[in-house]
Amino acid sequence: MAERSQTTPEAGNDMGNDDSIGGNVNKYMVFPSGYCGQAKKGHLIFDACFESGNLGRVDQVSEFEYDLFIRPDTCNPRFRVWFNFTVENVKESQRVIFNIVNFSKTKSLYRDGMAPVVKSTSRPKWQRLPPKNVYYYRCPDHRKNYVMSFAFCFDREEDVYQFAYCYPYTYTRFQHYLDSLQKRNMDYFFREQLGQSVQQRQLDLLTITNPDNLREGAEQKVVFITGRVHPGETPSSFVCQGIIDFLISQHPIARVLREHLVFKIAPMLNPDGVYLGNYRCSLMGFDLNRHWLDPSPWVHPTLHGVKQLIVQMYNDPKTSLEFYIDIHAHSTMMNGFMYGNIFEDEERFQRQAVFPKLLCQNAEDFSYSSTSFNRDAVKAGTGRRFLGGLLDHTSYCYTLEVSFYSYIIGGTTSAVPYTEEAYMKLGRNVARTFLDYYRLNPLVEKMTMPIPRLRHDAEPKASGETRPAGDVVNLTYKRCNTSDLINITVQ
Repeated sequence: MAERSQTTPEAGNDMGNDDSIGGNVNKYMVFPSGYCGQAKKGHLIFDACFESGNLGRVDQVSEFEYDLFIRPDTCNPRFRVWFNFTVENVKESQRVIFNIVNFSKTKSLYRDGMAPVVKSTSRPKWQRLPPKNVYYYRCPDHRKNYVMSFAFCFDREEDVYQFAYCYPYTYTRFQHYLDSLQKRNMDYFFREQLGQSVQQRQLDLLTITNPDNLREGAEQKVVFITGRVHPGETPSSFVCQGIIDFLISQHPIARVLREHLVFKIAPMLNPDGVYLGNYRCSLMGFDLNRHWLDPSPWVHPTLHGVKQLIVQMYNDPKTSLEFYIDIHAHSTMMNGFMYGNIFEDEERFQRQAVFPKLLCQNAEDFSYSSTSFNRDAVKAGTGRRFLGGLLDHTSYCYTLEVSFYSYIIGGTTSAVPYTEEAYMKLGRNVARTFLDYYRLNPLVEKMTMPIPRLRHDAEPKASGETRPAGDVVNLTYKRCNTSDLINITVQ
């Protein structure tokens, strides 16, 4: 049974300010002020009591307008960015304006054309709202906070509509994805549970490599990748899935990479925060990406588990931990780009710039000009900074950022909004770039050459007979010119 509510601006004030919001709305029906009859179509029902949901409060401003309040991260009222909620009991052609009124950030890509995403029961594919229907402004009615308003017209009465800050990627979706990969019984794909979160959700660790690289005594070159340490940064999961999908494929480049490298991937470092619908924090209100220096096994168990494994690999003389890449999403910048570290050793510093330069050549949405190298004190507890100081001169640590909104292709000024597929494509291009970095291109060329027949298998061909299609693998890939990779600009 939906909760009956009569919300007016005055009644809304009785609920307290937005800092006191403690939970999500649950089948919350909004009636017009003074209305006493039965519920009708058009009396909207709001809900966010589902996985990764977030909507803390609804105030009706008028028959057509609603103020919506983001629920702050659990145990941390500072962060209010992610929202994800449903609306039902709509009337056909009902037009509304929704105002998201309590963002904790002032800067936002909503200033630059970003729009929320929407889907409905009969149209389950997420799509962005038209930017012309979205407004971002400082509002005098809400303590001069910034407000994002969007206009929407409901068109199908039986549909349930869902709105979100960006494309959701839930913990359950992630588990189903890994289960489906495990069922394929690939001998180069290994899944293990590295630990558990505070609420006993799995911390999954994936290893993708030729099994010969894992035999006892084998030397390993390891690429370690992590994602979703900030739970609201959902593009991180799509990029991570793109990396995984490519590495487990039968693409000749993927096969060469598996022969020469060991990929260790922890795709979801903050499963509790993801499940709860937080933007930045864990269940206990911690920004995990500020606690790499000394993570607690009971307060930050997922971080503690990953750090222990990395330190163990670092101390193994047979293991060369060559890359650490932590994947995030950015709320104010376009494109994909990287953050790297600053080193006193100029040669090491220049070598660090090679990978992002190569990635820029492989991915049209990756911007080297937005890539920067810093030692900002505020970032001292991040994975990139901590591991950059721990690991030796042969290791490179990066934060890979991708925009919540769009990318701009070189030579143009128009923004191309990201889709789920475009995020995954960036992940595939990240994986492919290791081929160029390690200069393994000749091995791919060798793999795609026609396979010679052994003399005793040769048979005379009948006139006009053609070679079987399976004898040659057709492959197109981009070779990168590395001659100018040491021309580096530091920002």
